[in-house]
Amino acid sequence: MSADGGYDEAARERWAPELAKPSARGPFARDRARVLHSAGLRRLAAKTQVYVPSYDDFVRNRLTHSLEVAQVGRELGTVLGCDPDVVDTACLAHDLGHPPFGHTGEQALNEAAVGIGGFEGNAQTLRLLTRLEAKAARPGGGSAGLNLTRASLDAATKYPWRLGDRPGSKFGVYAAEAEVFGWLRAGAPAARPCLEAQVMDWSDDVAYSVHDVEDGIQGGAIDLDALRDPQARAAIFAVARQWYLPDLADDEADVALDRLMALPFWPKEYDGSRGALAGLKNLTSELVGRFCTAAQEATRAGYGTGPLTRYAADLVVPAAVRVEVNVLKAIAAHYVMLSDARLASYDRQRSMLRELMDALAGQAPDELEPAFRQDWQAASDDPARLRVVIDQVASLTDASALAWHHRLTGSI
Repeated sequence: MSADGGYDEAARERWAPELAKPSARGPFARDRARVLHSAGLRRLAAKTQVYVPSYDDFVRNRLTHSLEVAQVGRELGTVLGCDPDVVDTACLAHDLGHPPFGHTGEQALNEAAVGIGGFEGNAQTLRLLTRLEAKAARPGGGSAGLNLTRASLDAATKYPWRLGDRPGSKFGVYAAEAEVFGWLRAGAPAARPCLEAQVMDWSDDVAYSVHDVEDGIQGGAIDLDALRDPQARAAIFAVARQWYLPDLADDEADVALDRLMALPFWPKEYDGSRGALAGLKNLTSELVGRFCTAAQEATRAGYGTGPLTRYAADLVVPAAVRVEVNVLKAIAAHYVMLSDARLASYDRQRSMLRELMDALAGQAPDELEPAFRQDWQAASDDPARLRVVIDQVASLTDASALAWHHRLTGSI
């Protein structure tokens, strides 16, 4: 292990060279600041997490979720020996590529992009960080995006492979970003996320599972008593298999949910009172600690007590804990994301985005924002121009997508 904790000169290198600036901040702290001040991060405040942002003043949106993931990831990464700013940067950036209306929007844009390499939120994140966000330029004049260090870009790449490399799997890079992907992965084991990316991924799962259940209980969608009903459990476990763990057995999921509900801090009821709210917050805190401590201890058991960075280790998550997290995710999915009301709204959102895509494609470049208009004019062919239109739509918030749709089509 090198004296700098495993982050050598190559890890600190930027894709586009920059003049050194007199500052007490190191390169990784600069990376974090660049993401924190980016337009893409600000837009997440008006993008759907589980509930649409206008549903309630206090439910989570993509921005608050990202901030919570960063807090969880920073602490977990630090105790393992990762640079906290590298992990923080990756966690803040992990959802930048999500389009309006969450996974519904992702599906709609993927359908529109099926002939040009598809659309994937994680690949869009890399595109934002290395191309679409305005911060630095390459020597030849092209955009370098935020021009993060190699270590931070690698940490933000949850799926370090291209479409088709792993059939049926998500992917993290479009063909257009092949050059920067090759640069950031120089010397890395093929298709293996670095430890910081694994910490980010687990922190996302932990925050997602715990906080979405908290929002669901507080919003009245999740009834704690119903979680004891065998039929309700069977439906939840079916969602867990379909969405998260294909090989999950009902008896394994039953044991995991029983284990969670037997914890002393698991609420027996929820009535919205101040005491119940405090109990719900305590549940959140205790579960986050439970899941992160389990990963920390299992990783230390496998790799010892020294600082762990980049490719010196993989994050170890006990199988039983992974089941607990995914059962919680399935509870939120079953009661909130797959409710009848939400399913009906998904169809409307997909139709609206398809109509918006068609309208923009027909009226480009005039109706594009100036930066995307310039990209459209520089595009060499129709597939490249379609990608620009998709970039524009993906950048919109839920509210602005609706407003653009109304303005361009006249429909509500």
